[in-house]
Amino acid sequence: MAALQASFSCLSQSEYIQSQTFSNLHLLLLILIVIGGDLAKKKIYPTLWWLYRDGLLPEQTYFVGFARSDLTVDDIRTSSMPYLKVTDKEAERLSAFFSRNSYISGKYADESSFSKLNTHILSLPGGPEANRLFYLALPPTVYHDVTKNIKHCCMSTKGWNRVIVEKPFGHDLQSSEELSTHLSSLFTEEQIYRIDHYLGKEMVQNLMVLRFGNRIFGPIWNRDSLACVVLTFKEPFGTQGRGGYFDDFGIIRDVMQNHLLQMLCLVAMEKPASTSSDDVRDEKVKVLKCIAPVSISDVVLGQYVGDPEGEGDAKLGYLDDPTVPKGSTQATFTTAVLYVHNERWDGVPFILRCGKALNERKAEVRLQFTDVPGDIFGNQCRRNELVVRVQPNEAVYAKMMSKKPGVYFSPEETELDLTYKSRYKDVKLPDAYERLILDVFCGSQMHFVRSDELKEAWRIFTPLLHHIDREKPKPLPYKYGSRGPTEADELAKRVGFRYEGTYKWVNPHRL
Repeated sequence: MAALQASFSCLSQSEYIQSQTFSNLHLLLLILIVIGGDLAKKKIYPTLWWLYRDGLLPEQTYFVGFARSDLTVDDIRTSSMPYLKVTDKEAERLSAFFSRNSYISGKYADESSFSKLNTHILSLPGGPEANRLFYLALPPTVYHDVTKNIKHCCMSTKGWNRVIVEKPFGHDLQSSEELSTHLSSLFTEEQIYRIDHYLGKEMVQNLMVLRFGNRIFGPIWNRDSLACVVLTFKEPFGTQGRGGYFDDFGIIRDVMQNHLLQMLCLVAMEKPASTSSDDVRDEKVKVLKCIAPVSISDVVLGQYVGDPEGEGDAKLGYLDDPTVPKGSTQATFTTAVLYVHNERWDGVPFILRCGKALNERKAEVRLQFTDVPGDIFGNQCRRNELVVRVQPNEAVYAKMMSKKPGVYFSPEETELDLTYKSRYKDVKLPDAYERLILDVFCGSQMHFVRSDELKEAWRIFTPLLHHIDREKPKPLPYKYGSRGPTEADELAKRVGFRYEGTYKWVNPHRL
């Protein structure tokens, strides 16, 4: 069994997925989900079902839920059913999946509840030898009690033990360090998987291959050729009744300090010695160490207001959400400019933009190149851009100038386009959680956040967050469904980004 574990822990994800014999192995993986809130029914159970359905888990896998609520497996099945995407042909397979599910109710701070959980685990077929994966889908307030009781009562003595920790990983540098210190007192770094689902996105993972698998990008991926890098996360909806949670954290903690900063690292890092987890994460940490804390002068904060001419929710502003505290100054939009002070990037602005209630749903990385020197076309040339669209409609495209077709001899903007739905018509892209949970099974931590990486990320943003919490600056209003405050565009322009407004990317699969 140990040999089988070792063999799968060193497989690449593609080899793992393509393995034809995996479903027939008797390697036992025991999944324990400490259930909390919507995440379990909307993401975790659907993900485990898809992996089980597709034969990517050993047939002898068991799933054990644990929480304070008095639930049954039927309750879990009913609540998660709308998110499972089950076809009529899969009904029997779904029944097999839930037949391997069980549920134990207990108190998070009660050691005897976890002893009862461990007794249940041991009673399952192969339970004493099983590997154990603990998925903590919990509010951070109960992490200490739960992890302590897992360590004392529920660890496997014969298989491996791994713990998935969901964000937020603290509230600032101090709280994050306290959580990391607590976790490291119970588990080794190799056992801890801090999950940021953005690292499981297809195009985020593709950044490494684009950069380090293509000679054409290497010589131009630096301050000599790039004017700026823009990382964007936009949502077309507001808080929609979740304002209480959001108001505690805000858009910077919710998106910028984790998702966007992770993408920045992948864009800016040097080539790692290999694709091993530590080699990749070592380079990401080096990037973060070169970034000074964000200055409030390089930040624009916004809060959406209702659009009187909008429809439905668009008429409502952030403060109209009954779950938002009255008079809240929490930002729902932020643009921040960071600089990586090293030889490759010195002077190149990294513009991070994220917000709610904007004009579209989009996440992308945009590298804007410098102007062509010695322009002979009478200022008709626009800047080249390389765009990696993370969502929706995954794509990589390069904006470039080309001769306008026909009798004209003038340049116009066009693109070299790799749109996944056109190029890979029959390929199903797995959900980010599917990739990441598979990585945990394989023992690969490449796409998970290491403790020193987390520390540096909080170091960059904590002074800004403390300033905002203390001074409570009033965010700039912007209309629901707009691009955000115009001051954010002015900031980007001031640091070097040029928006011409003359080009619109057309998704070719819609043509």
